[in-house]
Amino acid sequence: MQRIYNFSAGPAVLPRDVLVQAADELVNWQGCGMSVMEMSHRGKEYMGIQAQTEADLRELMAIPAHYKVLFLQGGASSQFAMVPMNLLRGRASADYLNTGEWSKKAIKEAKRFGNVNVVASSEDRNFSYAPGQDAWRLDPKAAYVHYTPNETIGGVEIFWTPETGNVPLVADMSSNILSRPIDVSRYGLIYAGAQKNIGPAGVTVVIVREDLIGQCMPAAPVMFDYKTHADNDSMYNTPPTYGIYIAGLVFRWLKAKGGLSAMERQNITKAGLLYDCLDSTGFYGSPVARENRSRMNVPFTLHDATLDEAFLKGAKERGLVQLKGHRSVGGMRASIYNAMPVEGVQALVDYMKEFEKTKG
Repeated sequence: MQRIYNFSAGPAVLPRDVLVQAADELVNWQGCGMSVMEMSHRGKEYMGIQAQTEADLRELMAIPAHYKVLFLQGGASSQFAMVPMNLLRGRASADYLNTGEWSKKAIKEAKRFGNVNVVASSEDRNFSYAPGQDAWRLDPKAAYVHYTPNETIGGVEIFWTPETGNVPLVADMSSNILSRPIDVSRYGLIYAGAQKNIGPAGVTVVIVREDLIGQCMPAAPVMFDYKTHADNDSMYNTPPTYGIYIAGLVFRWLKAKGGLSAMERQNITKAGLLYDCLDSTGFYGSPVARENRSRMNVPFTLHDATLDEAFLKGAKERGLVQLKGHRSVGGMRASIYNAMPVEGVQALVDYMKEFEKTKG
């Protein structure tokens, strides 16, 4: 069966080369006689896989030596709780930027553990933009500053790194990690669910500066203390071994493709193709401010919403799937993460032009 172009927001498309290698190694990993899924997480075979996975991620992102890389479970949603549990460190409040649905979820969870100062919000315009830092009301006594640089549902991306002085900066990079180079040293903590740009659902990557580890709330469960995982090389309990293995293959694929600078160039090309199509006609529309248009998640609308079902039906017939927008906003959404090839975006653009000719 021919592969389709999967525009799902997550779990998302994986590189074909990674899937082929994983299939080849599924039953017998590199001649050891067993699958990675069957390995003891404390055996030399698996420990070697995880060590190489971490090393490759450190190389790709140029992660400084004084940062820990943790492979956890529970998704970004667990991090909404783990971040305040570990980073409030006796302080009264934390700063949060509100730019969409995932920011709102993080804010709601953080309020269970302390006070939250919302430094700025774009809810006034239905989360269609990100407030510039000149509009932020930062508290110099805050425990940390949290933001979501890419909102998957609304398609709003922040391409600059906030300045927070001595207050640690925390970022939920679930949907744009590895899509472009960043300076990790400007962050106190970065977290990301794997199921968009890293690998299959089930792995959560946390990159945390060492001085922020070890001051967790006393009543927090041991599994919610970053120190537990940092002290045990992410093996306090059984880690999501197969997901980490696939992540490792993705990291190797990224390196072979030229690293994050090469990915950024390709992502700019892909997003440009789609946004140029949207801007060339009144038949389609983009709800996001131009300076905040995401390279990863592109929401768009048809000028006549009664055509939505016909659009989706025709797209599926052409092997273009998972284009329906999130239920909270409607319309369409094309998620074009690293593994989506340029050819997939071009196929979508060609279909959009064809659909407009027949229905416009």
